[in-house]
Amino acid sequence: MYVEQLGTGDPEIAVVGGIHGDEPCGEHAVRTLLDERPAVQRPVKFVVANELARDRNERYVEVDLNRAFPGDPNAPTHEGRLAAAVAEELRGCTVLGLHSTQSYDGMFALVDEMGPTARSICPRLSIDAVVETTGTNEGRIYSVIPEAIEVECGYQGSAQAAENAVQVTREFLAATGVLPDEGGPRQTDLPVFRLRGPIPKRTADTYDVYVSNFEEVTAGEVFAAVDEENVVAEEPFHPVLLSSHGYEDVFGYRAERVGTLSADEH
Repeated sequence: MYVEQLGTGDPEIAVVGGIHGDEPCGEHAVRTLLDERPAVQRPVKFVVANELARDRNERYVEVDLNRAFPGDPNAPTHEGRLAAAVAEELRGCTVLGLHSTQSYDGMFALVDEMGPTARSICPRLSIDAVVETTGTNEGRIYSVIPEAIEVECGYQGSAQAAENAVQVTREFLAATGVLPDEGGPRQTDLPVFRLRGPIPKRTADTYDVYVSNFEEVTAGEVFAAVDEENVVAEEPFHPVLLSSHGYEDVFGYRAERVGTLSADEH
């Protein structure tokens, strides 16, 4: 784990990349800000978490770090021990976690629930949506930082995801008073979704997806196929992290739209 700070004092703000070793956008954002060394109005901590997995270009070494929190210094796995160390570094901070996906080219945020941190910060980010993940978070960073904001920055390994990660990091730092407010986003109708559960997929040779993330799928609509056999929605839902190849045993997740956020509320 790599940790570096800008500003003096005890940081209450942190940015973490490299939770997954095969998602380079977060570390790119961290390194970019550290190289620039902007003048900060309050101290901020930058963390690159799973350096060993990064060096191997693997998602993780033994277990998924974002399923290993809160961790244990004496855990039998690398990520179990690392989770405890990362948790210690981040505890007490308002945290931005940077990720990327194989399912969506834009940016969206994931939060445990719509607490005051999410409500104040998310409308000030260049994101397309916020997703509440309450009830699906065993082992994730929310178990140690309940109000952490994770942002999916675009397609895994893409130049656009790296660029997006830098942009959203600057916006987060402005929203939390680390950097000056220079007139960034002030969204007034940011959609909020709540996860309802995974969309399973059986083992097969080919998979297809016919719908777009966050756009409503109606009951009876064909939204995917497994070995050319159609998969039909039993009830309406909004897909999140839906792709043909992102996960081994699920297409993605069902969600419901539950409201909007506005920067005008704060």
